[in-house]
Amino acid sequence: MNIAFIPIDNRPVCYTLPEQICAMNEDIKLLMPDRDLLGGLTKIADVEGIFKWFKGLKDIDAVVMCLDTIAYGGLIPSRRSTDTFEEVKERVERFKQLLDGKKVYAFSSIMRISNNNINQEEKEYWNDYGKKIFQYSYNIDKLGSMLEHEIPDEILKDYLATRKRNFEINKLYLDWNLNTLVFSKDDCAEYGLNVKEARELEKLGGFVKTGADEIPLALLARAVNKPLKVAPIFLAPEHKHLISNYEDVSIEKSVLGQLELAGCEVCGQDDADILLYVNNFENHQGEIVMKVDTKSFSGDWHEPDKPYMIADVRFANGSDNAFVKKIFEAGLGENFCGYSAWNTSANSLGSLICGAKFKTENNDAFKKLQMVRFLDDWAYQANVRQLGTMDIKKLMKPFEEKVFEVLNIHYNVNYSFPWNRLFEVEVELS
Repeated sequence: MNIAFIPIDNRPVCYTLPEQICAMNEDIKLLMPDRDLLGGLTKIADVEGIFKWFKGLKDIDAVVMCLDTIAYGGLIPSRRSTDTFEEVKERVERFKQLLDGKKVYAFSSIMRISNNNINQEEKEYWNDYGKKIFQYSYNIDKLGSMLEHEIPDEILKDYLATRKRNFEINKLYLDWNLNTLVFSKDDCAEYGLNVKEARELEKLGGFVKTGADEIPLALLARAVNKPLKVAPIFLAPEHKHLISNYEDVSIEKSVLGQLELAGCEVCGQDDADILLYVNNFENHQGEIVMKVDTKSFSGDWHEPDKPYMIADVRFANGSDNAFVKKIFEAGLGENFCGYSAWNTSANSLGSLICGAKFKTENNDAFKKLQMVRFLDDWAYQANVRQLGTMDIKKLMKPFEEKVFEVLNIHYNVNYSFPWNRLFEVEVELS
C-alpha cells in the first residue's frame, strides 16, 4: 500500500515518528516530501515544492495530509501568516484538484489560544497580550460579551481577522469530497473562540477532535483499515472522568475518541486483540517540566497475559517515573506492543494506537521505535530535560543502558534539538 503523507512540519514527532511506525510493516510504503520542504518553528514550508513533489507521485493508494501545510505553510504559520483569505483559498483549491479520485484522510486545525505571554509560536504581540487575549476569548464565549479589556484595538482587530480567515477556510473544506476530514483543537480550555468555532463546525457537519500532532498518525491508522479490537483499561478507573492538561474532554473520552478516529473497535478484555492500559491521573495531571506534581502510580504491575500497549498519561510532557520503574522491574515480556508518554494525552494515545495497528513480526523496527519513545518520553522529558543539556549524551547514558537492558538491543544514539529549544529532542539511532 502506497501512502502519500504530508506532515504538519519538520519536527521528529511529525516527520520521523511516522517513518518509524511504518517501518514495522513492509506492506506499507510511506511517501513523504523531503524534510527540507516542510516548515519549522520560524520557517514556512515550500508549498510550491510540495505541489511539485505530489504531482510526481505514482500509484497512490491513499493520501494522509495536514491541510495547514498547504494553506499556510504549516501549523505554526497558520497563526502567523498575513496572507489574505483569497490567497489562501487559491492555494488550497489548486491542491484540491490534485486530490480528485484519490482516497484522502485530512485534517485542519482550529487556531489555538494559548494561555501565556510567549510569542514563540504566535504573532509578536502575544508576548505582551497573550494572556489578555486568552481571557477575552474565554469570556466572549462563556458570557457572550466582554465589556472591558486591555488589548489595543489594532491588535485585537488583527487577531480576530486572522481567526476569521482561518475559520472561513475551514468551512471551505466541508464541501470537499474527502474520505475523512478532521478539525483539530489543541491547547483547549472549557470556553474560548476556538471552542465556539468547533461547535459551529460541528453544527455544519464537521468532525472535531481534541489534539493536533497525533491526528495525522490516527488518520494513517484509519487509512490502513486493519481491524483491531481494543479494550481500554484505566489504572485509576474512578478518575477517568478528569480532564487532561491542554484538553477539554475527559481522559476517558480522549481515549475513546482516539480509538474511533484510528478505526479501532472498542470491546471488553475477553474479546480484545490488544489491551490498552492507561496510566491516568488521580486528582489532576502532573507536568514535571512545569513543576506541577501529582500522585504517581503506586499499584502493582504484572505483565499482561495477552498483547498490550501502555499510554502513560499521568503526567503531561513525559513519563511517570514510578510507573516506568514498575514496568521495567516486571519486564515488558513477549506481549508488549508499545509505550508512549509524549506531550499531551491525545498525542500519546494517537501515536500509540497507530503503532499497534502497524506492528508486525518485524521485531527490530518495533524495538527501535520503542527505544526512541523511552529515551524521549521517559529519559529526556521526565528526567534529563530538568538537568540542562550542556552534555546531553553524558546525562542520557545511564538511561540508554537501562533501555538497552530492558529491550535487549543496542544502538549508537545521538541527540539534537532541531528547533533549537528544549521542548523537542531528536533521538537518532544507528
